[in-house]
Amino acid sequence: MVLGVPVSELGWLACWIVAGGVVTGLLAGLFGIGGGGIIVPVLYEVFRILDVPGDVRMQLCIGTSLAIIVPTTIRSYRVHKARGAAIPQIVRIWALPAIGGVAVGAVAAAFAPGWVFKLSFAVLASLIAAKLLFGRESWRLGSELPRGPLMTVYGFFVGLASSLMGVSGGSISTMVLTLYGKPIHNAVATSAGVGVPITIAGAIGYMLAGWPYMGQLPPLSIGFVSLIGLLVMAPVSSYTASYGVRLAHWLPRRKLEIAFAIFLMLVSLRFVISLI
Repeated sequence: MVLGVPVSELGWLACWIVAGGVVTGLLAGLFGIGGGGIIVPVLYEVFRILDVPGDVRMQLCIGTSLAIIVPTTIRSYRVHKARGAAIPQIVRIWALPAIGGVAVGAVAAAFAPGWVFKLSFAVLASLIAAKLLFGRESWRLGSELPRGPLMTVYGFFVGLASSLMGVSGGSISTMVLTLYGKPIHNAVATSAGVGVPITIAGAIGYMLAGWPYMGQLPPLSIGFVSLIGLLVMAPVSSYTASYGVRLAHWLPRRKLEIAFAIFLMLVSLRFVISLI
């Protein structure tokens, strides 16, 4: 027994999460994406096999994903900032509204049924996939980012979407920034900066939101964050990502974008079917 939990139960939980970490790392390295777009669907299947109740399964996946990508997001932003690629003004403008959006998502996790998060993931992932499949570099909403309330709305939306999907918001905020003419390298670097408060606030929020449901969650969970998922999946996925990167170098960038878009569409379809 460990903390009152049978060792065999903890062992099975760890084994399945290791397997999930291997898959996550390979896909992350292959597609160049380290966030919840991959972690959430992989964890969903792991927790399904472990018979985590459907009412809390998706929230557990999202909370654990946010916690897993905290160090990755911080490290990514530090590197981008050191190279001068990030735009600090946008990070500052979006930080507080994004945290507000995360808070709304965390409150929803405490009260909303699981289907809300499945549907949110499916809709947002489909939008990202559509942008990857059909988007053009010439698409623009403007030559400069807007000023005033609209920027606050964008920040809030990025935070809310991130909290509902279990991602750092990089794909969404990068899409917004590029639609306003920001170079892709600046957009990615700035998105990493916005992702730091999003993932930290999101992980804490989901821990608190899941506290009343502790009896339905796997061993060694703090609210909607699985500590075994956090401590096991993060290093395993980081290690196996290098193998996915090697495979990625064999494929052209456009084929990788199409492959990741198809992956997101299949995951979205999987979640929609589970709602029927």
